[in-house]
Amino acid sequence: MTSHAGLAAYPSLRHDYGRLVEKGEISSDPVQEALTIRFDRVIAELGASNAAAKTNALGWLFARKKAPSAVRGLYVYGGVGRGKTMLMDMFFRLAPLKQKRRAHFNEFMADVHDRIGLHRAALKAGTAKGDDPIPPVAAAIAAESRLLCFDEFTVTDIADAMILSRLFTALFSNGVTLVATSNVAPDDLYRDGLNRGLFLPFIQTLKDNVDVVAVDIPTDYRMLKLSHLPVYVTPLGPAADAQMDEAWAAATEGRSEAPAKLEVMGRHVTVPRACGKAARFTFADLCDAPLGARDYLAIAERFDTIFIDHIPVMDQTRRNASKRFILLIDTLYDRHIRLVASAEASPDRLYAGREGVTEAFEFARTASRLNEMQSREWVEATGV
Repeated sequence: MTSHAGLAAYPSLRHDYGRLVEKGEISSDPVQEALTIRFDRVIAELGASNAAAKTNALGWLFARKKAPSAVRGLYVYGGVGRGKTMLMDMFFRLAPLKQKRRAHFNEFMADVHDRIGLHRAALKAGTAKGDDPIPPVAAAIAAESRLLCFDEFTVTDIADAMILSRLFTALFSNGVTLVATSNVAPDDLYRDGLNRGLFLPFIQTLKDNVDVVAVDIPTDYRMLKLSHLPVYVTPLGPAADAQMDEAWAAATEGRSEAPAKLEVMGRHVTVPRACGKAARFTFADLCDAPLGARDYLAIAERFDTIFIDHIPVMDQTRRNASKRFILLIDTLYDRHIRLVASAEASPDRLYAGREGVTEAFEFARTASRLNEMQSREWVEATGV
């Protein structure tokens, strides 16, 4: 617990980090330790702001007329596997607010666009006023969440880029605090994006409302945990399942997982198990379901590590599934995604159909790529 200027004590991330080090669950790192102090500043100021609002009678009287001032947030960026997500998870648990939300940025923006659509529909029906949907949408989000936490913050969609400046100006004005992690500095967000000039005001708005901290740690802790584990497990069985679970625990670093949905051309692709930049599917989820190139591309753009359980041996009786599997592996290979898989047989024996058919010819390339994706050179090159 920490105490600031006579105020009540608030949870301390630095304290919890130290306990994990003492128990041997993580290795002590000076850059991470310094970052815990940054997070603790936000925790203390959020706690003080929350306490002041509860004890100040005038605050209750005028709460609907004047939004509380936003606590200055935090934007932490650096390479993958540096502990940013671990610290974000610890921070979110400790943040002394009930009105808080942790989400993947793309999911948050999908919610924003849905709200904008509903507001426009209400305007058309005559049940809402005001041509600009951004202010009421921002006010509604602020009423639900005084703290927004985004892990792996990135901007790739032009529809998102065009509204971010106005959206976050309104959110900050409504007292929302932003805490985010990212692989890139603010100045590199949406780099080379279409009409980027219209996006640039958001970068300045972001800098005006958060402390920007670079995390430069030479050790990739996630890679260190994964490096001794197999990435292609065969044959199938309880032992293979146990090895997959062990690798999944290393990739997710013990963080909680949840299903996710990706929007693709107006429909949704379900991700049964997602945690940060890692996703876990069964072969049936990806290849028996009616998915196509756009779906696999959306998965590869959202995640950098893909787990596939229970890949069977295929032949001409599973022609559609084998075609999807070929397309899936091509997509993951081209995007240089790290693959961890359990299979009924080695890559060279995964297709047992007749020689000379199209799938058999194409599967030779797939087997070659699966073998390459197991190599240490490939794994290290993924940067995961």
